[in-house]
Amino acid sequence: MGKEENVINYYVLCNKLKNVIRTGWKHWEVKKDRLESVAEHIFWVQMLAIAMKSEYQYDIDIMKVIFMIAIHELWETIIWDLTEFDISREEKEKIEQEAVHKILKDLVDGEEIEKIFLEFDGHKTKEANFAYQCDKLECDLQCKLYDEVWWVDLNKQESHSAIENERVQKLLKENKTWSEMWLEYDKENIPYDENFKKVIDYALKHKINN
Repeated sequence: MGKEENVINYYVLCNKLKNVIRTGWKHWEVKKDRLESVAEHIFWVQMLAIAMKSEYQYDIDIMKVIFMIAIHELWETIIWDLTEFDISREEKEKIEQEAVHKILKDLVDGEEIEKIFLEFDGHKTKEANFAYQCDKLECDLQCKLYDEVWWVDLNKQESHSAIENERVQKLLKENKTWSEMWLEYDKENIPYDENFKKVIDYALKHKINN
């Protein structure tokens, strides 16, 4: 294929992410006419990264982080969205990496882009770890935004893997709201640093949809 065709093919493939709805919101039966797409999620993760870098002055290459976030959901162009409740982390990573390799193999810079994707997946470098936390925080805050306008009814949930999770059930029995349960679950299970935990705590205590 020629360079022009590669550019068009890559663009058109990524364009599909505008129509891929985030699976977690479907699981929880969020009652909103238009749910967040993967493309929107990517944008908001990038905006969070900019804000977190600004306010907490992380010693990171923010441009690399923004690039990393831009491609971190690339695999969903051909596989769609999977959550931790649908598949094991090991299986998910294997599927993701195979898909990304297939997507990038025809691009001149494909190998370099793939390395950045794998760096994100590994969560080992300071940029990858920061980007990973931003990715998770965006999901937490979007949950809070949905919950503040009562788009989720916990009394009208069909049986699904997320709500049947043992820790989720414990939090729900403590009469937590949907977003309280979600944010507290993630605060406990995701290796957030102290700055990200402060943002989670603020969201738990305040209305964030101004």
